[in-house]
Amino acid sequence: FALRDTHLPPIAAFRAHHVPMAISTDCNPGTSPTTSLLLMFNMACTLFRLTPEEALAGATVHAARALGLTDRGTLAPGQRADLALWDIAEPAELSYRIGSNPSIGVIRGGRVTRWRP
Repeated sequence: FALRDTHLPPIAAFRAHHVPMAISTDCNPGTSPTTSLLLMFNMACTLFRLTPEEALAGATVHAARALGLTDRGTLAPGQRADLALWDIAEPAELSYRIGSNPSIGVIRGGRVTRWRP
């Protein structure tokens, strides 16, 4: 998807063929001038009809795999992980909180780098 693009991706075909769908900001001045992953999460759910769980996988494990990063994207022993901690009840909340940031903390390299109780 890019600005002014009117064609939607074939999400049903991707699902039917088990194609992993990654989401990201792809921030650049020509086609995607945003740095908000939460906005991309919203667009994935509302415009493309991904489920919140599909969008969350798209922003984590599928995004890591798309970049060839096999040592991250999941929470498992031996994996690298930086974490955003959110004050939400379920992943769906990430798709409808446009303009707000439900983040209460960040863990980078195993250390808490930001915490807002």
